[in-house]
Amino acid sequence: MTDAPWWRSAVVYQIYPRSFADSDGDGIGDLRGIIDRVDHLARLGVDVVWLSPIYPSPQDDAGYDISDYENVDPTFGTLADLDELIATLHDRGIKLVMDLVVNHTSDEHPWFVESRSDPQSAKRDWYFWRPPRAGMEPGQPGAEPTNWVSFFSGPAWTLDPATGEYYLHLFARKQPDLNWENPQVRSAVYRMMRGWVQRGVDGFRMDVVNFISKAVGPDGSLPDGVVQPGTAPYGDGSAGYICGPRIHEFLAEMNREVFAGLSTVPITVGEMPGVTVEDAVLFTDPARAEVDMVFQFEHVSLDQGATKWDVHPFRLRDLKASFGRWQAGLAKTGWNSLYWNNHDQPRIVSRWGDDGAYRVQSATMLATVLHLHRGTPYVYQGEELGMRNMPFASIADFRDIESLNHYAVAVERGEDPEQVLAALRVMGRDNARTPVQWDASPHAGFTTGTPWIGVNPDYPEVNAAAQVDDPGSVFSHYRRVIALRHDEPAVAHGDFTMLLPDDDAVYAFTRAYTDDRGTVELLVLGNFTGDEVRAEVDGWNGAELLLGNYPDAPDGVEQLRPWEARVYRRTFSS
Repeated sequence: MTDAPWWRSAVVYQIYPRSFADSDGDGIGDLRGIIDRVDHLARLGVDVVWLSPIYPSPQDDAGYDISDYENVDPTFGTLADLDELIATLHDRGIKLVMDLVVNHTSDEHPWFVESRSDPQSAKRDWYFWRPPRAGMEPGQPGAEPTNWVSFFSGPAWTLDPATGEYYLHLFARKQPDLNWENPQVRSAVYRMMRGWVQRGVDGFRMDVVNFISKAVGPDGSLPDGVVQPGTAPYGDGSAGYICGPRIHEFLAEMNREVFAGLSTVPITVGEMPGVTVEDAVLFTDPARAEVDMVFQFEHVSLDQGATKWDVHPFRLRDLKASFGRWQAGLAKTGWNSLYWNNHDQPRIVSRWGDDGAYRVQSATMLATVLHLHRGTPYVYQGEELGMRNMPFASIADFRDIESLNHYAVAVERGEDPEQVLAALRVMGRDNARTPVQWDASPHAGFTTGTPWIGVNPDYPEVNAAAQVDDPGSVFSHYRRVIALRHDEPAVAHGDFTMLLPDDDAVYAFTRAYTDDRGTVELLVLGNFTGDEVRAEVDGWNGAELLLGNYPDAPDGVEQLRPWEARVYRRTFSS
């Protein structure tokens, strides 16, 4: 499949710059810190680095509230530092993808400052400004233009007392939503994107990009949402903004305006909460030229109830049903991202693995199972080391606006503070944002200063220096899994068949790929428990053991040790 896009056999590494590596001792990671650690990325074998936002920002939502799309926040460095990082990565054959956050800006962005300055402002319509509900006074409870709830607790509308109108923000109050119905907004965004491409950026990960089209009525109105237990007294407005009526039009236009005519077309990744398999086929159909792959959240919602804080027991059969549906739905057309972790998710070894006695085995099993699926895998910083969730002692240890807001609202509502904290410890985003653990020196080698958020106290045991030369480490296993995707076409391009869909202990599937040399079949097995189990698969005795996460040979294909992973290969001549 030599004509397949390069990113189908690539592996992406996500860097959250604030927590990756600090070069100047101020306790916050920066671009020069990343430059100093490029050897780590090259040794791991990744093809792409995705950089979470480094733009100027008030940091109300950790940089996802952008006040200048065309510069670098001094916290992280300069444009010259970014140019050097791009060149350093390119020298190693690694591409750089920037985070593109254009559903919303910061309220300190000049566009919004001008928009709110006067109802007659030329940029008033660059955002969603609406009067209060008919017959209600501004600021009166329930006067918001719709009943939508924001993702960070409370109403999705904030009153501007100066004009008596409300502005829409699906996220924090300091993150007003851009009005993509306005062609001037779209033109400004496309111009900005072209500037980054000209600078050498190799693509974009597009933050909540399927929210940019709102269901605006002919009179400019937006629909109320359904009030649910997890949103009361507000309504779930997602039907008014998830994959809205003009989303395909906007993404196709973006593709034409930014990428048409380029000799090397940048990679485009659409982060799309709430997207369905059927939607994803349309978004990623190459013939439609919208985005290359989706980044969806179905599987990381399986252990949650009405809200992410309502934590349910994990069931393996639910994961297999979800992954199997996406593998089947995109088998002929389209492409998916594969991930366990990112800056918004808790650490997978603590979430669905065993972060105690079997930390190494469960971390490597999870890596094997994920990376052997069809799709482009993502490694989140520290995942390749088997980093754990943080043992937060109190709410004072948290930094994330989502967690802090949820705690305040829940406690005010009368919920037990300890139960609220328990859910935050399991699902809070700060679990992913503690500093990368480079070595056993103070602060895990992340900084010589005081880190902006606490370092996990397990760093003397779990760190890169202890793993990079250890063939039995999590890091070394990630290297082998990544190399397998590069070397074995069946991993990137083969067909997928789920096995044992109702087995609650064993994850099993096959990949098959045929070319002029014959057919290669791979069998992938993963034990999601701390017990010895049997995998009921036939016909694989005598097959080549291609990859395993135990140092010694297994006792037969069917018997799996605690948290064991194996990949077998057999070939058939054409």
